[in-house]
Amino acid sequence: MPATPEIVAFFDEPTNTASYLVADPASGTAAVIDPVLDFDQASARIGSGSIEAILAAAAARDWRIAIVLETHAHADHLSGAKLIAARTGAWIGIGADITAVQKTFAPLFGATDLLPDGGDFDRLLHDGEAIALGTLAFTVMHTPGHTPACVSYRIADAVFVGDTVFMPDYGTARADFPGGDAHALYRSIRRLLELPSDTRLFLCHDYKAPGRADYVWETTVAAQRAGNIQAHDGIDEAAFVALRQARDAGLAPPKLLLPSIQVNIRAGRMPPGEGGAGPALRLPLRADDPFAATLLS
Repeated sequence: MPATPEIVAFFDEPTNTASYLVADPASGTAAVIDPVLDFDQASARIGSGSIEAILAAAAARDWRIAIVLETHAHADHLSGAKLIAARTGAWIGIGADITAVQKTFAPLFGATDLLPDGGDFDRLLHDGEAIALGTLAFTVMHTPGHTPACVSYRIADAVFVGDTVFMPDYGTARADFPGGDAHALYRSIRRLLELPSDTRLFLCHDYKAPGRADYVWETTVAAQRAGNIQAHDGIDEAAFVALRQARDAGLAPPKLLLPSIQVNIRAGRMPPGEGGAGPALRLPLRADDPFAATLLS
């Protein structure tokens, strides 16, 4: 029987984010997927509690964290990738199209400190690429739509799908961020749902659909094909795109959108302040805001 990874999930309720510790039991080599850095926006304070929990779980099992994988540059939480790398020596990987996301957002945040060619990340990962994890391996699947750089990671019978889909009773990711594309999202979802029906899908978020009591972040291809309210079998691309675009038009921006993007395009590195000051996050105002324009003149 083929070896399967051991998977430990961590759920950060303030951001509704699921992170994962994935290990090859034969070698004790482990990867962390989509780690969360605690952040209190009101006080501008950063915490490491979520990261400490992951590190403690690995230590308790005698696992060595060698890799940190991001499914995309998240818009709803700050990445803990840099902190884990600093504590463990792990390398940080993300989809190769992160460079397109950086190009979009760098001017907004004055991110002139970004390293060229996505160099803030240790590895830029391409569709079909294999990533060794001890005696096991992840396969990278490019699954754009939510962002152009989204990837999923398949290992044995498990796939870590980022924000591509949520639990069947909640639906799918939004596709209205810069570079997002509902058509591409539909095709990415269908690619995932062409995997064997018993493939386990591990999600990056759960928002507890109305009527459901508990948070859940694991599902299967079969459950998605049968019951995803936006993308079940029988919904064609045109119908999905119309539904997704109508839904996106009424969504508010994520609460941590601005701090998250500027940290996450840097692989979890804090932006430098101006003139050699300490780390600082920027809060750009909308260019079309008449009050901001008046006060600038």
